[in-house]
This record gives sequence, structure tokens and C-alpha cells, in this order.
Amino acid sequence: MKCGGSTLAALPSSFFEDMRHLQEEGIVTVIVHGGGPAISDTLGKLGIESGFVNGLRVTSEAVLDVVEMVLSGQINKEIVRRIQLTGAKALGLSGVDGHLIEAKPVANSHEVGLVGDVTKVNAELIQGIVGMGYIPVIAPVGLGADGGQRYNINADTAAGAVASHLGVEQMVVVTDVPGIMKVVDGEKQVLPVVSVAEIEEMITSGDIYGGMIPKVRAAIACIQGQVQEVVIVNGSEPNVLSKVLKGEGIGTRIVR
Repeated sequence: MKCGGSTLAALPSSFFEDMRHLQEEGIVTVIVHGGGPAISDTLGKLGIESGFVNGLRVTSEAVLDVVEMVLSGQINKEIVRRIQLTGAKALGLSGVDGHLIEAKPVANSHEVGLVGDVTKVNAELIQGIVGMGYIPVIAPVGLGADGGQRYNINADTAAGAVASHLGVEQMVVVTDVPGIMKVVDGEKQVLPVVSVAEIEEMITSGDIYGGMIPKVRAAIACIQGQVQEVVIVNGSEPNVLSKVLKGEGIGTRIVR
């Protein structure tokens, strides 16, 4: 499951209760989270400048210190606390811990600095944590192959890579919208299923616009390796995770 940091902050406690019920049924959620707004807020307070190039945060060592502090510290531990309040067990870690996520510089690193593409995920470590009965909560900071250099990794990219290396076929992207919307007969409706090609057409035609474009592009980025489909759902919907896993028609399924 991929969840943005700002989305997580607004989720009702029932969302985490649902996660606990799933764990009791033997279904364990693996969470990869972001935290863009909180990072921007902290950078602003510290007077550190940082911009974006094509949706990627320009990351210097100073920015990376803040990214790691906010993602691996503040947000990661807030999610762990909220899960544990339900009685479920959670373990927070970042891609640095146990060489969980290895990365290399992105192709345009000359523009964005220390931003990484995932090259390897230590799936055995995640499976070990799950085997011990804990829900893994992962912050997307990675390490270079030599273990010396840290990299800021886009949360969607990291989530897709983790899902693929774990060999899961379905990934859930939790947002603050009910799915991909399209105006049909003058009414906005949630599209139940949409292919990657159809999404590109809808962006071109203007059916998908504004803040929804990065959301769907991020979801598409998650369809890699073993991952066959991504479901975009609104996290505030009651029992949303259970409904997705039971195959109820909720949110939008993005298929290859």
C-alpha cells in the first residue's frame, strides 16, 4: 500500500482498525509512505531552498537531512503509533535499515541531485518482519550499493519497487479522492477500471487534469515487475482496504 504523508494525517482511526482486522485474518499490509508537504514545511522553517523538476524534489545533502528526519522520524513514527493504538503490531523502518532499499542516481541527477531509482529491495527482510507478526511501515530513503550515499526516493517509485520485489500482483494507493473521475452525461462518475493507455488519452483530452495528473502518473509508475494492477481509493471510505481485497467495486482499478 502506498500512502501520502498528508493523506495519512487526515485518515480516520477506523482506517487503521480495518488494517488490524485484516492482520487478524492473516492479510498483512506493507506500507510505503511519502511526506512531501511536511518536508516542504520543515525546509521552509529552516530556510533551506528546494524546488521541483518534473515532480522530483531537487535534493542536496542539506535537503536530504530534512527528508530523512521528516520521513524516517516524524511521519514514519506517527503511522506506527496510529497502527499500534488499534492493538495491531507495526515496525517502522526506512530503506537505509538493513539495506532494505538500494538505489542509484536517477538519469537526470545533474538536475535533481541526490534522488534515487530503486535497484534492489531486501524482500527477505520485509517477509521476516511480516513473519514475526508486524506490519512494516517503510520510509522511502535508500542507500547506494556501497552503503555510503543516501538517496531521496519518490514514494510512488519506492512503493512500486517494493511491491514488485515482494511479488504481489495488486497495490493499493490511498488518496483523498474516490478514484479517477470522468464526466458522463453531465455527471462526475468514478471509473471502475481504466488501462494505462486510456489514462494517457484522458490526460491529453483534459478529462484528467490538475492535481489528479501526478496521482495517476504515480499510480502508473507502480505498475512494474509483478504488479498487474493498482487500485486508487479514498482512505476515508469505511473499511476501504477490506472492500478492495474482497473485490468490491470501489475506487478505480488501473490495469496494464
